[in-house]
Amino acid sequence: MTHRPPDTVLAQAQASAHPDTERDSEALAALADLDSPAAHAWLAQLSADFARGAAALDAGPHFPHDNLARLRRAGLLALSVPRALGGREATLAQTLRVVRAIARGEPSTALIFVMQCLYHLRLQANPHWPAALKERVARDAVEHGALINSLRVEPELGSPSRGGLPATVGRRDGDRWILNGHKLYSTGSPGLTWFAVWGRTAEPEPRVGTWLVHRDSPGVRFGKPWNHLGMRATGSHEVIFENVEVPLEQAVDLQPPGPGNGMDPETTVWMNVLLPAIYDGVARAARDWFVQWAANRVPSGLNAPLASLDSFQQTVGRIDALLLANRVLLDAGASGNVPAGEAQTLKYLVSRHAIEAVEIALEASSNPGLSRDNALERHYRDVLCARIHTPQNDVVLGNLGRAAFAAFTASASSASSNALNDNASHDR
Repeated sequence: MTHRPPDTVLAQAQASAHPDTERDSEALAALADLDSPAAHAWLAQLSADFARGAAALDAGPHFPHDNLARLRRAGLLALSVPRALGGREATLAQTLRVVRAIARGEPSTALIFVMQCLYHLRLQANPHWPAALKERVARDAVEHGALINSLRVEPELGSPSRGGLPATVGRRDGDRWILNGHKLYSTGSPGLTWFAVWGRTAEPEPRVGTWLVHRDSPGVRFGKPWNHLGMRATGSHEVIFENVEVPLEQAVDLQPPGPGNGMDPETTVWMNVLLPAIYDGVARAARDWFVQWAANRVPSGLNAPLASLDSFQQTVGRIDALLLANRVLLDAGASGNVPAGEAQTLKYLVSRHAIEAVEIALEASSNPGLSRDNALERHYRDVLCARIHTPQNDVVLGNLGRAAFAAFTASASSASSNALNDNASHDR
């Protein structure tokens, strides 16, 4: 498979660096009330339209510029921006509904969209960002559909969720910072207006934080293009920063490294609902493909559709049971019924169910399911990517186990203390 060289990637990215301000009046009218039947119908049509182009985006791979432009014209790229700044300030339940529709059609677009929603939510919750800079980034999303994402992973460090300091360094030079670094897995990079680059200061006692870099800044270039098994249209290329000048006020949230750099509780819940919802959408698309294939496939030896066989009916039943569990879990998270401390369990369970559902369909469909001519193998490649997002399974399960043992220890200690108090009262 041929992959575009970095200079071609950069040229395509620069072409989308200045998003248009055109708006779709029909979409805006349909989405005026995100809970209305009109909004549901518009999202269903969006999903179907995105699905028709998904195979071509995957095969290229090609970045979903047209899909994102459609979301921009519908005002959806400012979905989580506060109303006070011109955004929709949608609830988690409303945002989940939009993500489900996008993901069922084309999941790479959904991942870029989720990153946009999460960043704007976290941006407004972060007290360390200057108010003027928050407003600038938010209004850029509202007025121009400007995309933003956090660039954190590096070649040497790997995932920052495992600890360690970034190699990306900001050096103070008068009234500016000079930034140098190399980032991997930069989701949405060809369409981003803003790179929120995680790095450290070149100080005797380094601080870590974010350098907000506009994509037009001299010294920003793309490295190796994204070449992945699944989610191939995300444009998660390497991005390299070479002596990039950043205004002083665009180095934000600089703090000593430590646990205080974590995510706020609200964003934690949103992340652990919206990310697995992408892969639940993939699994539902896989389920739909399998149902139509089994209903239309009539082997000559059977003289009836495969769907008439009890074994195939049970197969679909197993898939639908997993997807029902996912719907209940995601809706519980979106309605506020899952505490932030337990939200990561949603990501683990929903992702696991989604992968299992697609694997069941793949096993039952045999060779046709693995054919590059059919969508199921693409859905399988995409759904496997659910495992790579933070928090990974070992972290989730380890946290759950430690919490269980800590609760037991606390309970045992409390029971022992109560027993001692009872004995003391009897002795008096």
